[in-house]
Amino acid sequence: QARLVESGGGLVQTGGSLRLSCIASGPSFSSYSMGWFRQAPGKEREFVATISWGSLLYYADSVKDRFIISRDNDKSTLYLQMNNLKPEDTAVYYCNQGGRIENRRYLPSDSWGQGTQVTVSS
Repeated sequence: QARLVESGGGLVQTGGSLRLSCIASGPSFSSYSMGWFRQAPGKEREFVATISWGSLLYYADSVKDRFIISRDNDKSTLYLQMNNLKPEDTAVYYCNQGGRIENRRYLPSDSWGQGTQVTVSS
């Protein structure tokens, strides 16, 4: 099972931007679909975005047109560019490796990182 390490979170004002990274150890990064999820206090973990091994992209409606998911297979790294951030984007963000995509949604595997905190002030 790959080890996933997220980074790039922090405190930002409404309308600001952050770029999250998730570095994966282990082989065959390019053959896995990857996903970003988030969990706000008192809420369940929710899907944010996914990129398939073939670079198909899907987003949750709440982040569409603001967030961009991408990957660099040479660096075994997954990214999430977050623009026009809102207070409701405040959460711990997690990456996931090796899930499957069905009906434009990403069903996660058991392979999670430790998460990175994103806080958006109003």
